[in-house]
Amino acid sequence: MMFSPSDLLWQLPLLALAGTATLLVVAEAFAAGERRGFLMKLAVAGCAVAAVAAIVLWRKLDGGSRTLMGGMVVADDLSMLFAVLVAGVTAFTAMSSADYLREHGFELGEYYGVLLLSATGMVMLASAGNLVTAFIGIETMSLGAYVLIASRRGVTRSAEAALKYFLMGAFATGFLLYGIALVYGATGTTDLGILASRAVADATDPLLVCGMYLLIVAFGFKVAAVPFHMWAPDAYEGAPTPVTGFMAAGVKAAAFAAVLRVFPAALGGDVLPYGTMGWAGIFAALAAITMTVGNLGALRQDNVKRMLAYSSIAHAGTMLVAVAAAGIGVAAAQPALLYYLIAYAVTTVGAFAVAAWVGSRGEERELIDDWSGLAKAHPGAALAMTVFMLSLGGIPPLAGFFGKFYVFEAAMRAPDGQLLWLVVIGVLNSVVSIYYYLRLVTAMYFRDPLREPPTLASPAAVFVFVVCALAVVQMGLWPGWWLARAGG
Repeated sequence: MMFSPSDLLWQLPLLALAGTATLLVVAEAFAAGERRGFLMKLAVAGCAVAAVAAIVLWRKLDGGSRTLMGGMVVADDLSMLFAVLVAGVTAFTAMSSADYLREHGFELGEYYGVLLLSATGMVMLASAGNLVTAFIGIETMSLGAYVLIASRRGVTRSAEAALKYFLMGAFATGFLLYGIALVYGATGTTDLGILASRAVADATDPLLVCGMYLLIVAFGFKVAAVPFHMWAPDAYEGAPTPVTGFMAAGVKAAAFAAVLRVFPAALGGDVLPYGTMGWAGIFAALAAITMTVGNLGALRQDNVKRMLAYSSIAHAGTMLVAVAAAGIGVAAAQPALLYYLIAYAVTTVGAFAVAAWVGSRGEERELIDDWSGLAKAHPGAALAMTVFMLSLGGIPPLAGFFGKFYVFEAAMRAPDGQLLWLVVIGVLNSVVSIYYYLRLVTAMYFRDPLREPPTLASPAAVFVFVVCALAVVQMGLWPGWWLARAGG
């Protein structure tokens, strides 16, 4: 493996997150009680450094790319975009967490270190140039998520959720490793940059095809695609509210970054013609099933976090529509997916910031009925949550509408109308989803309050959901600028 010291420069976002995570673990040993408040500020500062470094390097790339660490890591527009996105999601999660942890009685110093460790894995996953790097990134990201879910010590529900996620994650890891092994056995390489050229000789090699199927299963688990979604509702419900937002936004975004690295790039493209291996059809079927099951599951939920968990599953299905379109050579599919991921991440982090703010110790608003009358007591929070729900439902002119529009429009460009049926299913599912999002809005504005939990005294959480709400509106009013940043 050839290594140049300049390679470290192009990995500054990852190094900033990893270095800050290490510093947080050390600093926690010397901080106690009220002095732990600076840990959140240190975490946010580390994320800010990572984001700024990514933006500077992104501009320096100017549309090009660099292969680092002997091909193990790639620095390009995709990796820098996701570095900025992950850093932003992590910073907002840290800000939403500080007062939430204190109020709910589980302020853990290592919390922020583990949070940034998981974010480090996300950035590594998005910049993977090799299947081995992707594996390390997934495991680093997942190990942090396991710990964060279980961070509410003594709460049985959190422990159960973490255990379920861990067991399912270990199962998915087995599929991933076997998939990598079979791909290597068929092609003699795990380098994503040359995998297509090695596979083109015999794209129907049983070893390669089986390896591809196993990789689909592994990544399907990480994006919570049906039928690999079983962990999501319990994990989202059992995790601390800010952690749920972090998982729904960050973990899903990083997993889709890996999907883009492995499938449209390494197992498709000009060298290995799109559609040759047939994975686009598999993703199309998964998309249809995932959208439908996710929305039908959300319709039955009275718990807000479980509703948003099934909503997250449905959104994963919509994103898989873009992956399927990319698999048959639609150039507009990847920018559409990236725009959708940005819009979804901002909306989700903001929604969970509101959920964390409107309840305090032992009195979280977990059920839809608990949100009754929120608009009268806290009109600003209710307005922000309404913006987020309408965006997730795809109501114009918010970011979520244009995300779905770009994805479905890309699918419509598929040759010979191959994905027209999938667009119809997607639109119908979007209509269905509006019902359960409006249930929460209706409760906030048109019902009398059943009880009045005190709100969390957290200006940082308020800052997060206000900024996210403004961003959702801005992305909807000027979607073209964001689509251009995504490569469209």
